Amino acid sequence: MKHGKKYLEAAKAVDRATLYDPADAIALVKKAAVAKFDETIEAHIRTGCDGRHADQQIRGAVVLPHGTGKQVRVLVFAKDAKADEAKEAGAEFVGAEELIPKIQNENWFDYDVVVATPDMMGVVGRLGRVLGPKGLMPNPKAGTVTMDVAKAVKEIKAGKIEYRLDKTNIIHVPIGKASFSEEQLADNFQTLIDAINKARPSALKGTYLKSVTIAPTMGPGVKINTMKLA
Repeated sequence: MKHGKKYLEAAKAVDRATLYDPADAIALVKKAAVAKFDETIEAHIRTGCDGRHADQQIRGAVVLPHGTGKQVRVLVFAKDAKADEAKEAGAEFVGAEELIPKIQNENWFDYDVVVATPDMMGVVGRLGRVLGPKGLMPNPKAGTVTMDVAKAVKEIKAGKIEYRLDKTNIIHVPIGKASFSEEQLADNFQTLIDAINKARPSALKGTYLKSVTIAPTMGPGVKINTMKLA
C-alpha cells in the first residue's frame, strides 16, 4: 500500500520498535492526525483468545466518558409505549414489522446502531442475514436487546461503544477524535481497557492482551506497552 507525503512525515515521528506508555502514544497519535478532517482515533487490540471457542468469545459494551465525537443514529424496533419511550429518548427511527421490507428491499441503512425490545426479536431475526454481516444485529450482551429502550438510546448517544473479537481475534474500536484533548482520549482509552480486562474469558490460558495499537484514520499506528495496561 502506497502512503502519501503527510503519512510518511507523520510516520517519521513514530518508532515502530518502541512500545510507548499510553500517554506518550496518545500525544504521538494526535500529532500524526494531519488529514483535513477530524480523524477518528481507533484502538486495535490483538488478544490471545481463540474466538472459535464459545468460552473465549469477547463481546460487550462500554460508555466512553467523553463519547466518540460521532453523531450516532439509532434505530429502535419497539411497539406502543416502548416506541414512544424510544422517540422521547432521541432515537432517530422507531418502528416494527413495517421496517422489514424497507431494510430488505431498499437497502436502507441510515443508522449506526439497532436496538430492539425482546418481544421484537422474532421480527428482527428475519433481518439476520442483512444486519448480521454489518454488525448491526441487536444483542443482549451489548445491551441492545432490552426493555429499557430509553436508557439504551441515551447511553448510545452519550458514547456507548460495542467491542467484540473479529475473525482474527482483534478488537477494533474508536476512542474519540483527533480534536479531543489528550486527557479526554486517555480517559476514554483507560475506560475501554478496564472493560476489556474485566471481560477476559476465564477459559483463556496465556497472554490476554498480545498487542495494543492506537492510530488515527489516515495516520500511522503507535504501539502501546501492554505491561502498563494491567
